[in-house]
Amino acid sequence: MTAQDFLSANKDRFLDELFDLLRIPSISADPDYKDDVIRCAESVADHLRKAGADRVEVMQTPGYPVVYGERLVDPALPTVLVYGHYDVQPPDPLDLWTSPAFEPVIRKTELHPEGAIFARGACDDKGQMFMHVKALEAMVQAGDQPVNLKFIIEGEEEVGSDHLEEFLIQNKELLAADVVLISDTGIIANDVPSITTGLRGLCYTEVKVTGPNRDLHSGLYGGAAPNPINILCEMVASLKDDQQRITVPGFYDKVIELSAEEREAMAEAPFSEEDYKASIGIGDTEGEKAYSAPERMSIRPTLDVNGIWGGYMGEGAKTVIASEASAKISMRLVPDQDPDEITDLFKAHFESLCPKSCTVDVTIMQGGYPAVTPIDHPGYRAAAAAMEATFGRKPVPCRGGGSIPIVTHFETVLGLKTVLMGFGLDSDAIHSPDEHYGVFNYFKGIETIPLFHARFAEFHAG
Repeated sequence: MTAQDFLSANKDRFLDELFDLLRIPSISADPDYKDDVIRCAESVADHLRKAGADRVEVMQTPGYPVVYGERLVDPALPTVLVYGHYDVQPPDPLDLWTSPAFEPVIRKTELHPEGAIFARGACDDKGQMFMHVKALEAMVQAGDQPVNLKFIIEGEEEVGSDHLEEFLIQNKELLAADVVLISDTGIIANDVPSITTGLRGLCYTEVKVTGPNRDLHSGLYGGAAPNPINILCEMVASLKDDQQRITVPGFYDKVIELSAEEREAMAEAPFSEEDYKASIGIGDTEGEKAYSAPERMSIRPTLDVNGIWGGYMGEGAKTVIASEASAKISMRLVPDQDPDEITDLFKAHFESLCPKSCTVDVTIMQGGYPAVTPIDHPGYRAAAAAMEATFGRKPVPCRGGGSIPIVTHFETVLGLKTVLMGFGLDSDAIHSPDEHYGVFNYFKGIETIPLFHARFAEFHAG
């Protein structure tokens, strides 16, 4: 029996077990769900044990625990460290879900005619993480595990992985490996496989503008008293010029510009701007004029307002000048931007924009470095060979627009490159209502992962 035979015979059970995991509301950002997050960690550990891991521990951190597992078969073989996360984003706004966020169901969609699993965490990252657990089980049952395997599944990815770097430092010997394998990214389409070769970094801030010492009657005070909401909007609007370039001084100083050849290679990936606009219901795209939409979403840095609030937001009218206004602002970074440097530059610039009539506070919330894995790395070559075998065509290398903060720490602390072999689609609505993950993609991942391990063992030996 092969691993593929075992997968084919156990598809219903593999779906049922994923559904059980998806029902746990492991929302790391909300303390009200602390018990559920911990329960999810224990569930992941239990699944690893049942899959055949010889050693499994739920290891405590100052935050949520890390689930560690391993199955070591031969010290002469290379070791793959599999990373994933069991925490999920909050499901809000709940009224935009077609079905409850933590009651998984399968429904057909245009891009997933065979059905997609609708639930928070279906794609990001429980469904993709669980593929590796099921791939381990399939290899164990087939008696064919070509590499040593270690697993590190954390519960704080969605809140910045604040404690994972220290965890790596403290457990450096335990986590020794030859490559890191992550499935927390996607492919271009189900008939166009791709491998993410780079990720953008991240700076996340919260800003607050404070004016008068209390909310004021806009008729009595309007025209003379500062309005923090107006002022905040003006400050935010000034952060980009008419060419959509970010105006923070020094922001672009360390950005590495890709060569014309590299940009031409990227352009070979199929992309329809009309289909893209239609898929999210917009009339046109935005961004730096000298770059294409795919380039703006991958190789260029960005600055976005993720939330803004202040004043009266209830039903009806209330003529008030609010005392304060706030916003959350994130910046996606590209090589070689340093998140600490960018944070300092942004803070200094944003503070300089505030008029004397108000005060401004800038709170730093998260940060992460950009990362790149070269396509001649044995891990990338193994992923490309495995995906070509299961998809029937060679995957396209591409840069990802998102951030996985721990990827840089794997390189700086453990000295390991990371292979980003994900199977989701951009349309899977991660972080949004109606998040989903294709049944095809789930099983294609379980089918491909054992082939990655086999090819990596070959390329590493050669």
